[in-house]
Amino acid sequence: MPKEERDLEGRVALVAGATRGAGRAIAVQLGTRGATVYASGRSTAGRRSEYDRPETIEETAELVTAAGGRGVAVVADHLEPAQVEALVGRIDAEQGRLDVLVNDIWGGEHLFEWESPVWEHDLDRGLRLLRLAIDTHAVTSHFALPLLLRRPGGLVVEMTDGTADYNATRYRNSFFYDLAKSAVLRMAFSLGHELGPRGATAVALTPGWMRSEIMLEAFGVTEDDWRDALEKVPHFAISETPSYVGRAVAALAADPEVSRWNGQSLSSGQLARVYGFTDLDGSRPDAWRYMVEVQDPGRPADTTGYR
Repeated sequence: MPKEERDLEGRVALVAGATRGAGRAIAVQLGTRGATVYASGRSTAGRRSEYDRPETIEETAELVTAAGGRGVAVVADHLEPAQVEALVGRIDAEQGRLDVLVNDIWGGEHLFEWESPVWEHDLDRGLRLLRLAIDTHAVTSHFALPLLLRRPGGLVVEMTDGTADYNATRYRNSFFYDLAKSAVLRMAFSLGHELGPRGATAVALTPGWMRSEIMLEAFGVTEDDWRDALEKVPHFAISETPSYVGRAVAALAADPEVSRWNGQSLSSGQLARVYGFTDLDGSRPDAWRYMVEVQDPGRPADTTGYR
């Protein structure tokens, strides 16, 4: 790999919630550019999380190392302050620095009920979703940010679903889901105010329609034959791999002028146009513009000019 492509060598990142999906891809893409990446999550080789899925945090760390970085797997439940404090303490002891924090903890796919009003939605599941999606980010930032602020130029990426503009005028699936994703957008805004004067940057970042392991499985396809799903879900044509948003995070982390984005809501498609990266197939899907201009108005699926 050319030297200029290892522009994150010597940098240290924590990707919280890196077991699968966007978190795993972000960790790998940071590793591709030479970063040391601490990948944390609950699913380990010895015990699965409540997701009960096969992906493990150890696999993510191995993929980071194979990509050219250094992956370190740390099993941690980010709802448990003592575990997060220990995780950050380990990074401090081993590295003495933290340059990038990615808050990608979620865990709510199996908890929210589509189009279910709050009085009909299972309350325990809804409240559990909020704890997993909001409390975990707050706990992680509380313990990790003092280390990140030790050196100027640190970056915090709050991962969510939907841009601030899109979510401001649209109901997102359910009361609990909508609240969770909007709260994370606001976290980035608030952190921008707290971090900016102290030499660091916070942003909210959303992928588009992402072909995660769970999404591919739900559609009964693989990454190799994902277009077979278009027969039933034509707008899935705008979808993107998790690596696309991973490349967005890597581009932000390598940008010496990343502070220009402080406090803002960003998307993978938007940043691809600015930084020039592509998805794995060489395309640049712009899912949120597509949803506003094509999908939401009920127009036929046509990605011409959108990827």
